[in-house]
Amino acid sequence: MKIALMDSGIGLLAAAAAVRRLRPDADLVISSDPDGMPWGPRTAEDVTRRALAAARAAAVHRPDALIVACNTASVHALPALRAELEPAIPVIGTVPAIKPASAGGGPVAIWATPATTGSPYQRGLIRDFADSVAVTEVPCPGLADAVQWADESAIDRAVAAAAALTPGDVRAVVLGCTHYELVAERIRAAVGHPVVLHGSADAVAAQALRRIGEQPAPDAAPGNRLTVLLSGRDSALPEQALSYDEGLLLQAVTTAH
Repeated sequence: MKIALMDSGIGLLAAAAAVRRLRPDADLVISSDPDGMPWGPRTAEDVTRRALAAARAAAVHRPDALIVACNTASVHALPALRAELEPAIPVIGTVPAIKPASAGGGPVAIWATPATTGSPYQRGLIRDFADSVAVTEVPCPGLADAVQWADESAIDRAVAAAAALTPGDVRAVVLGCTHYELVAERIRAAVGHPVVLHGSADAVAAQALRRIGEQPAPDAAPGNRLTVLLSGRDSALPEQALSYDEGLLLQAVTTAH
């Protein structure tokens, strides 16, 4: 079994680690785009073009499924990715976990990139899934970039700024960018009161297995390989990835070149 994941940067680590925990025996292909990141400020057409390039690089390795571990690419490029790759390769998109977060009754805060905050896409999800609870949209300028480059002081500043915009009665925080899941505990600490954090990594990993008819087997014997593609080039995990537990988990896998 081989699962591919794509993102502009290292935000895909959270979903890749989730797949690894569910199926330690699965081969992983992770395809990111350091030459073109960040994708957030790009036009929808440009995001689609770069996402297709990352997906095509992964598809060369003939994965059983492709996880689009990026909210921006899922918003803009999912139809194009599915049109090109399915049914041969099932494509699983990432949706902010607004529905499960609102199921707890609220109030809810949604931390997202400035481009996503207030967007028709996010407002549509709020309308569809969180209409009955109080929702605060919290823009997080600079947080994804700070996580990407493992810039500790910039992470602290961005997290503190977003926490200051988060109401004190919030019971759940949606992590609306895959990069944010890599610093989830720092976000929890900065909010300053007990909250439930809702990311997407575990859900998309489980959905990928369902799409290919596999079951979780967390006790399976490890033995999988990791293929790393950086803007299509065979590589190793970026140094910044090893700043996070998820990257260290993947580093334990033999890297295929």
